[in-house]
Amino acid sequence: MKSLEHKSSLLLDVFFCAVFMPILVLLGPAHNWLGQWPLFSILACAFLYGCYFLLMRINVPHLLIARRIGVIGGVLAGLTLLNYLLSLYPLPEVEFVTPSLSEYQTSVRNFGVSITLWLMFSLVIGYALTVSFVKEMYDQLLLRKKIEAQRNKAELAMFKAQISPHFMFNTLNSLYGLVLSGSQKTEEAFVKFTELLRYTYVTVDKDLVTLREEVDYIQNYIDLQRLRLNECTITKWECLLDDDTLQVPPMLMLTFVENAFKYGASTSQPCVITIRISQHDDTLEFETINQVMKHSEDFRRDVPTGIENCRSRLSNLFPERFALKTEEVNGVFKVFLKLQLR
Repeated sequence: MKSLEHKSSLLLDVFFCAVFMPILVLLGPAHNWLGQWPLFSILACAFLYGCYFLLMRINVPHLLIARRIGVIGGVLAGLTLLNYLLSLYPLPEVEFVTPSLSEYQTSVRNFGVSITLWLMFSLVIGYALTVSFVKEMYDQLLLRKKIEAQRNKAELAMFKAQISPHFMFNTLNSLYGLVLSGSQKTEEAFVKFTELLRYTYVTVDKDLVTLREEVDYIQNYIDLQRLRLNECTITKWECLLDDDTLQVPPMLMLTFVENAFKYGASTSQPCVITIRISQHDDTLEFETINQVMKHSEDFRRDVPTGIENCRSRLSNLFPERFALKTEEVNGVFKVFLKLQLR
C-alpha cells in the first residue's frame, strides 16, 4: 500500500509541476512576464510552487480530522500575506512622453499584474486543497482494502484451522474402528491416512494447489471411507477434468465430502453416496448427493453451520464467481457448487 501511496503522490506532483502550472502560465497574461520582468516571474513561480508543496506537506485533511483549525488558518494567512507582498513588487514604470499618462498606465498595468497574481494564487491553493482531499480519500480506500484483505486472510486461516482438526479426528476414529475389528484393510487404510496427513500439512501454508492434487486428495479420502464401510454403502465417484493443472484453494470441497459420509453412510441399511467433479475451460462443478441416514436432528443443526462456513470462504476466495446450492428433499441431501476459476 505504501508503494501505491508513493506512486499516487508522485503522479499528482508531476502533473502539477509539468502540466497544471505551465498551462496556468502560458494561457494567461503571465506568459509575458518572463521576457519583461524575469526576476519577478521567477519569484512568482517559485512562490506558487512553494504554496502547493507546503499545503501537500502539512496534509490539510489530517489537520481537519485532528481539529487543528488554527494551524490551517495560520498557514493560509501566511501564504496570503506573502502573495500580497509579492503583488507589491516594484515593477519598472511605463514610459510615456506625458508623465501623467505614464503614471496612469503604470497603475493600470500594476493592477492587472496584481489581479493575475491573485487569480493564479487562488487557483493553486484551490488545486492543492482539492488534490490533498482526493489523495486522502484514495489513501483511505487503499487502507480499507488492506484491512479487508487482512480480515479475509484471517477468516480463511480460521476456516482452514476448523477443517483440518475436525477431519483428522473423524479419520482417526475410522482407523481406530478398523484396528479394533482386526480388519485386513487396516494396513491399506493407514497408507491412505498417511497420504491424507501429508497433503494436509504440506498445503497448510499454501493458498493454491493444482486441481489434480486436490482431486487425488478427495480420492484418497473416499478410498479410506470405502475401507471403513461395508457393502451397505455404495460410493459413486465421478471425475472428469479437461485441465488438472488449474489452481484451486486446498481442501475447498472437503467439508461437503465429509458431510456426505458422516450423515449419508450406513453399515446396516443400503445407501448410495454420489460425488461428482468436472472441469471444463474455466468452470469447475462439484456435486454430492446422499441420503440422510442418521442423526437427523444433528444433521439439520450441524450441516447448515458447516455450509455457511464454506460459503464465507468461497465469498472471500471467489467473489461473485461461485454458486452454491443445497437442498434436502425426501431425505436426500444435495450440494451443488459451481466455480469460475479465472
